[in-house]
Amino acid sequence: MTTPHKRKPGASKYAKDFLHNKYLYLLMLPIIAYYVVFHYMPMYGAIIAFKNFSPVKGIWGSEWAGMEHFQAFFSSYYFWRLLTNTLLLSLNTLLFEFPAPILLALLLNEVRNRRFKNMVQTIAYMPYFISLVVICGIVKDFTGSGGFVNLAYTFVTGTDGQALLQKPELFRSIYVLSEIWQKIGWESIIYMAALTGIDQEQYEAARIDGASRLRQMWHITLPGLMPTIMIMLILRIGNMLNVGYEKIILLYNPVIYETADVISTSVYRKGLLEANWGFSSAVGLFNSAFNLLLLVGANYLSRKWSKNSLW
Repeated sequence: MTTPHKRKPGASKYAKDFLHNKYLYLLMLPIIAYYVVFHYMPMYGAIIAFKNFSPVKGIWGSEWAGMEHFQAFFSSYYFWRLLTNTLLLSLNTLLFEFPAPILLALLLNEVRNRRFKNMVQTIAYMPYFISLVVICGIVKDFTGSGGFVNLAYTFVTGTDGQALLQKPELFRSIYVLSEIWQKIGWESIIYMAALTGIDQEQYEAARIDGASRLRQMWHITLPGLMPTIMIMLILRIGNMLNVGYEKIILLYNPVIYETADVISTSVYRKGLLEANWGFSSAVGLFNSAFNLLLLVGANYLSRKWSKNSLW
């Protein structure tokens, strides 16, 4: 006598879940398609980093170069300058631009005048929606020899008037300040949303116990924001080497290459201007691998110290 086939207990559970939530699964299809088409399929092109790529011959028809492009990049005269500039610019942005939207969200959370609060939020959001070309044009005008920022700088320091973007030592400060001005309002939205999830009864209990608003912020608001802050910090650390080349190219000039030239701008020049696709792909692959290591390390440390992590 044959025994009946036993169905795995998990199979029916997943089938029932799919049937019950089939429309929710359908909503996932566009997102899955997006990541497959724009994130996973392009991974096939990473093989260009190991070839002397020629568009005429195609990826598989191009000659194999092995680690030649990686060796050329690591032994380049400008390798350490590019890496140092990229890390310093990312660290300065992390130290000064990352906390700015958190502080703005905390301050707006304490404002009781709703009309004034909405006005400040609208003004803070506006720069994010301005074209990057316009933003960089404004920065150039303000820091030019006759610009408002330059006039204020020369008045405070007592130096002769000179375009501030012609001074290598000032480029990182100008870049970070413009990043704060452009993104502080938009990036504060996620923290403002997180603040709405904090139990208001905690504030009532703290007020009954006589806690000041500063004490409430320190002991209730900040701990309530900490999971969101840590997740955003992990994501930011995982993009340390992804300094956008668009803004730097629009701002810099050969005079300030020593502090403004970063890995992404080097990839742009080598890949698009010099048509050295294999070399630029090798540099991009190194960039992604380094960011992955930073992401895994930051996630591990965050899970160990704060109990908050991506996985």
